[in-house]
Amino acid sequence: MSDFFTGRGDDGSTSLLGDERVRKDSPRPEAYGTVDEASAALGMARASTGSETVANVTMTIQRDLYGLMAELAATPENADTFRTIDEARVDWLESQLIAFGDEIEMPKEFVVGGDSVAGAHFDLARTVVRRAERAVTGLILSGDVENQQLLRYLNRLSSFCFVLALWENQHAGISRPSLAKDGGH
Repeated sequence: MSDFFTGRGDDGSTSLLGDERVRKDSPRPEAYGTVDEASAALGMARASTGSETVANVTMTIQRDLYGLMAELAATPENADTFRTIDEARVDWLESQLIAFGDEIEMPKEFVVGGDSVAGAHFDLARTVVRRAERAVTGLILSGDVENQQLLRYLNRLSSFCFVLALWENQHAGISRPSLAKDGGH
């Protein structure tokens, strides 16, 4: 067997962190898989930013998401073992959101992404984070996941991605974002 595959998932099932296998299309793998996509999208944004500060904050977020995925992948009896996202992590993310938000002007209308490469990557990451948030919401509301802080973290993260997109655009020399309605750039 290769170090790169086991073949155990060829039947459409996957192991959770614990003694349980589930279908790959069940809500739990869907949720942690979507968080993984969000982390990958943030990695693209991190690779495209010209700011060491943004890159460092984004790397910290990606590491937080790794912990968040582990908790989602854990069986309910093992979830506490893998818990890394708590109120303190949400508070940290909120402080970053506020700090970067204080440096930009919030648009008064809906905007469309794509004004700068790094900004567009953060816009894409925001949409994937929102999808992850919807998937985690299902697990929380069904009682399959208890930690409400996971949902709070993802909610703040989508807002932070929006702020970082605007921040990147501003630092790329874009004075006004492209608006969703015709008549503005």
